[in-house]
Amino acid sequence: MLFRSAILDRIKSGDVTLAFRCWRRPTVKAGGRLRTAIGELAIDSVDRCEENEISEQEAFAAGFAGRAALLAELGQRRTGELYRVAFHLAGPDRRVALRAKTDLSSAEFDAIAGKLAKLDQSGARRWTRATLQHIADHPGLAAGAIATALATEKTVLKRNVRKLKELGLTESLEVGYRLSPRGRAVLDALPRGARVG
Repeated sequence: MLFRSAILDRIKSGDVTLAFRCWRRPTVKAGGRLRTAIGELAIDSVDRCEENEISEQEAFAAGFAGRAALLAELGQRRTGELYRVAFHLAGPDRRVALRAKTDLSSAEFDAIAGKLAKLDQSGARRWTRATLQHIADHPGLAAGAIATALATEKTVLKRNVRKLKELGLTESLEVGYRLSPRGRAVLDALPRGARVG
């Protein structure tokens, strides 16, 4: 579920608290969280609805000048069922603070190393250490080039980097990735040449 930057600004100010989306299947659920450029949105409800049920006030709450403007936009991309999504800004992306935390206790480091080992065991081969090292050595390198260097598929590489990002170890750039301060601390603490797991 994506939002234009102008809408994100209005979500941040509290003016926009609803979204209407046409989906074959909802991509968010009530009680879940959605990460955006302005922070995490808490999803309050996701309900199926019909166009004739949308009020003028709801169109304003979704960031539109009125109901007619909202319906015009929905008409351009009507595929699947219509859903009304209510949300609020819950706070900053929790990974931001995690990425900056470098003073890891031995227990925290062991927990991260254990998670990396688990990630390695869940795949066809061990990949975490090599991926972290390659990103450290080549910040800003496009995902396709990293995938080629690591002899893996681009889609697999991107999925793997998202897993590292969940641990606060990597950050996305406009092109490619870099290690976060936390990622650098973890990589430096791993014995050089050691394989995680």
